[in-house]
Amino acid sequence: MAQPKRRWSKQRTHKHRANWKIEAPNLVECPQCHEMKLPHRVCPSCGYYKNRKVVNED
Repeated sequence: MAQPKRRWSKQRTHKHRANWKIEAPNLVECPQCHEMKLPHRVCPSCGYYKNRKVVNED
């Protein structure tokens, strides 16, 4: 496997890592209970997904 010819400087490393940012998750409103939830996932508060009940609340 290829190896780097020279070691990266600290400045170059910091510049390279400057774009490693954490992003807030995209949230959408549940059409049933109007709570915020992650897209394409079952709503944790009401248990609906695509207008169908998929999780029973006990």
